[in-house]
Parts: sequence; C-alpha cells; structure tokens
Amino acid sequence: MQQFFNTALTGLTLGMVYAAFALALVLIWRSTRVVNFAQAPMAMVTTFIALVIIDAGYSYWLGFVAALLAGLALGAVLERLIIRPVEGKSEINAVILTLGLFIVLHALAAVFFGNRYRSFPAPFGLKGIEVGGTTIALNGFGIFTIVSVLVVMGLLVALFRFTDIGLKMRAAAFNQEVARLLGVRVGHMLTLGWALAALVGSLAGILIAGGSLVHPSYMDSVVVFGFVAAVLGGLDSPLGAVLGGLILGVSLSFVSGYVGSQLVPLAALVILMLVLTLRPGGLFAQAPERRV
Repeated sequence: MQQFFNTALTGLTLGMVYAAFALALVLIWRSTRVVNFAQAPMAMVTTFIALVIIDAGYSYWLGFVAALLAGLALGAVLERLIIRPVEGKSEINAVILTLGLFIVLHALAAVFFGNRYRSFPAPFGLKGIEVGGTTIALNGFGIFTIVSVLVVMGLLVALFRFTDIGLKMRAAAFNQEVARLLGVRVGHMLTLGWALAALVGSLAGILIAGGSLVHPSYMDSVVVFGFVAAVLGGLDSPLGAVLGGLILGVSLSFVSGYVGSQLVPLAALVILMLVLTLRPGGLFAQAPERRV
C-alpha cells in the first residue's frame, strides 16, 4: 500500500512538471495558433541564465526572476525577428522556423554554457516528508512545483476569460484581418503571446531543473511528454493541460514502478495514440459551436 501511495505521489509531482511545460504550449497555441517546437531550448537557455547568476554567488530567487524576465524578452525578440516575417502566410512556415530554432539554440547553448552536466539547486528540501515515522515521496520542492503550476493555470484562465487583453490575443490568433478591423493591434498581441509563453516555459525549465543535473539537452525528453500532456488535455485548455499532465504523470509513474522504466516512452506513445484516435481535440477540449 505504501508503494502504491508513493508511486502516486511521484506521479503527481512528475505530472505537474509535464503540466508546466504543457501550459506554455497551450499559451502559445491559444495566442498565436502556432505549435512552438523551440519552447524546450528556449526554457533551457533561460535556466542556464539563472544558473550563471546563482553560481556567481547570488540568491536562487534572483536567478529565478532573471530567468523569467529573460524568457519574456527572448520570446518577444524571437517573434519580432524570426517569426514575424512569416506571420500571415502558411502555418507550416512558422513551425519549420521553430524546428530550426530548436537546433540553433541547442548549438548556441553548447558554445556559451558548455556541454558538461551541471548541478542546479533547489530552494526547498529534496528529502521526502515524514508522516508518522514514514517517509512519503513528496518534498518541499515538489510542493513548490505543484503550487506554482496551479497558480500559473489560474492566471492563464483568468487572462483568457476575464480580460480584454486575453480576448484580443485570441482574436488576433483566430483571424488577423477581422481583428485589425476591430481595432486590435495584432502585431503587439502576437508578440505578447510569444513573450508570455516563453515566460511560462522558463518557469517549467526551472521546475524541471531543480535539484538535478542540467545540460543543453536536458529538456528534450520533457518536450515530448509535455506535448503529449497538452494534446491529452486539449491545446485550447489551460485546465486541460494541467489535468492532462497529471493523468500522464501518474500513468507513467505506475508503468515505471510496476512494469519497468524502459516501457515509459512506449506507454506515452500508446496514450497519445488512444487520445488522437478517440478524442482528437483532447479529453477536456470544449466542443466547437455549430451554426445553423
């Protein structure tokens, strides 16, 4: 029973890590209608920026804030310089550019930060919490991860449902010509969408790195599971991204704990295939309105 409980708790924390990255994918999709495959290396770069600051002797929280601000700036700059020239054209152009950015950012990170593994600190303890003399598989940093993801989810839901900016971002993403006729500054909204998505991605990068080793490719496996979580929950739903991450994290944790860790990638593929076959829009996607 204790093994079952600890496996579920491990899956909960792991699922929140996937959910953090899935939220970044959902944000960029809802605000620009682009799937950004460069989200992982963008988060990796900002995580290394935080690590440089921490290694220089400054506090973890200064590096944390610097990484988020760097993500905000990086997303805006990449949208302006790289993505903007192909906006309004075929959507595949932007996707191909993000794949190119994936490669370029990896190469630049290796040049500036090196290829060796480096330890990234955690602001809270990594030892499991003791309850009644029993250690459970949940630590201080895990609780911080869970709370952070839930806060970000709440903020994104509020942004898109209750603010004018969120409405303008969605209008710019769905139909740029109509949005311009309604007075929406489409270019500004697309830049804002990329910037905010990069900020959320930076948070995901730091949460994934906390208490472990980082290198230029440390986010590569997470982008796969994060994408599966986003598709599982629905690319239009921040709540779905979190629930999808939790379902995926707990499922893969049980596969790893009871079947074998070598089958985790296969299990993720099976889950993705089932969702795409049975409910392509995601388990928690809203049904589209029909006009008669």
